Amino acid sequence: MTAHPDRSPDWPQVSLHVVTGKGGTGKSTVAAALALALATTGKNVLLCEVEGRQGIAKMFDVDPLPYAERRITKGAPDEDGRGGQVFALHIDPESALLEYLAMYYKLGRAGKALDRFGVIDFATTVAPGVRDVLLTGKVYEAVQRPRGGRKKDQITYDAVVLDAPPTGRIGQFLNVNSELAGLAKVGPVKSQADNIMNVLRSPRTAVHLVTILEEMPVQETSDAIEELRAAGLPVGGIVVNLVRPQALSPSELALVRDDAVDPTSVTSELKRAKVDVGAALVASLVDEGRDHAVRRQLEDEQRELVAAEDLPTYELPRLANGIDHGALLELAQLLRTQGMA
Repeated sequence: MTAHPDRSPDWPQVSLHVVTGKGGTGKSTVAAALALALATTGKNVLLCEVEGRQGIAKMFDVDPLPYAERRITKGAPDEDGRGGQVFALHIDPESALLEYLAMYYKLGRAGKALDRFGVIDFATTVAPGVRDVLLTGKVYEAVQRPRGGRKKDQITYDAVVLDAPPTGRIGQFLNVNSELAGLAKVGPVKSQADNIMNVLRSPRTAVHLVTILEEMPVQETSDAIEELRAAGLPVGGIVVNLVRPQALSPSELALVRDDAVDPTSVTSELKRAKVDVGAALVASLVDEGRDHAVRRQLEDEQRELVAAEDLPTYELPRLANGIDHGALLELAQLLRTQGMA
């Protein structure tokens, strides 16, 4: 099911958008574009990352992000003049654990002293379930933050976008209760995990999957959808990223693929365009055309598999000049016109 430009937004009740995808599919780019798209509707959006790569800072060309919420850009106003703001947060498990200890155990400076003894590294490395609770817990806190709270400097958000781990780890990352089963039966950590799962499994959350039209990413997307559903986690939409231009019609592609192109017609068209043409150039162009046609056929087969998932689907093009702020704005507009924001 493909979204259409005249449709209303597909996720009006969602306040937490989790974006995942196989490595190399551009999930971080899609997460950033989605945050910008939501901001153009007048929303204040928090864009979070948890993988330690400072990808947000690189995409938006800002200084490396601290463990603190920072405004990084404004959303372009829509036709009604509405424009929200995009804030960013780089969440690292060590800082999240120190904050957690200060909040629940009132350790203060003593909590920071634990870092010198390797306790924090032990807790976040040896017990990955605890690590994921800390990472998702910070996102949960931003989603649950009450409007008009006591902290004057605390921002409330209309939406949170999480650039999550890849699809191969997304079920484990989000299903924090399962990961903690053998570590914590009671106490603040278990209570925190329960609260997180209540939000993650609610209609307020959608887990969106990013893929490209290749066999392995599409298969991994399908596997992740099955895993998420088995864990009771709400599956959102599928973003097909890095889509190649489709200048040739199906009939034209079939001609090229079947070696039915007449080289003399190619030669005459090139001469008409004032191109200095030779037999080697024509043969090279025909070969490239055949490769493109075969590639398109494979992509169309994968597109059918994506459509078979029967989820809202959005497509973003491969941009020739790479990703910068202008490119993100272009992708954000495409996501909005297709109904994702």
